[in-house]
Amino acid sequence: MSFTPLALGLSAVLVVYLVAVSPLIGKRTYDRLGRTRDQDPTIYRRMIMLWSAELWALAGVALLIVAIEPSLDLADLGLEFSRPPSTTLGMVVGAVLFLTVILFARRWASSRSATPRKQLAAEHLLPRTKAERWYAAGLSVTAGITEEIVFRGLLIAVGTEAFGLSREVAAALALAVFVAGHLYQGWFGMLAVSVAGLSLTFVYFRTGDLLVPILVHAMIDLFAIVFTQRKRTELVREAA
Repeated sequence: MSFTPLALGLSAVLVVYLVAVSPLIGKRTYDRLGRTRDQDPTIYRRMIMLWSAELWALAGVALLIVAIEPSLDLADLGLEFSRPPSTTLGMVVGAVLFLTVILFARRWASSRSATPRKQLAAEHLLPRTKAERWYAAGLSVTAGITEEIVFRGLLIAVGTEAFGLSREVAAALALAVFVAGHLYQGWFGMLAVSVAGLSLTFVYFRTGDLLVPILVHAMIDLFAIVFTQRKRTELVREAA
């Protein structure tokens, strides 16, 4: 264990918050959003701003730990990008094309389905107005950046550098914490988050930095929240 006491203590506080506090706060605020959204037209905006502020604060703590811990640097968090620009561009374009195909496949399948749409894991996060779409887009990009820094970057680095865990074990524990943070989505949603998180971890290990995972994560959230197709009857009911 090579961490300084200050960095180790701050890391421990962060992990405890991520495991025991943040999931409960997230579920409580999400449930409140679902209960009061029809009566309070401003609650969606306020909740999105609250969640975004929390995520940026967590990323700030992660960067603070790197700043005060001599054995860590930005490369340990996957934030040092040294590959050729052409390679990076190719990877980004490939990720965008892949996710675009998935999006259109989902929309095509949805348009062909005659069965009623089941409630989504994050149903209450879906925007209902153009203004809410911008807030949802901001949250999606924020989550893509900050969650990758905290869960894929810092937690894996802390596991390997502070506790001597193998990279795979540290990644598995970080994934468990990441999934716990999505408690508000229920078991089915957490299962989907597990698959997405595992895929992002694989991409991180293969590419060596967080650039592509950040972009893919943000696009996944954009497709899931901002660009999710909704039935015309639902939109009419909500506008009434």
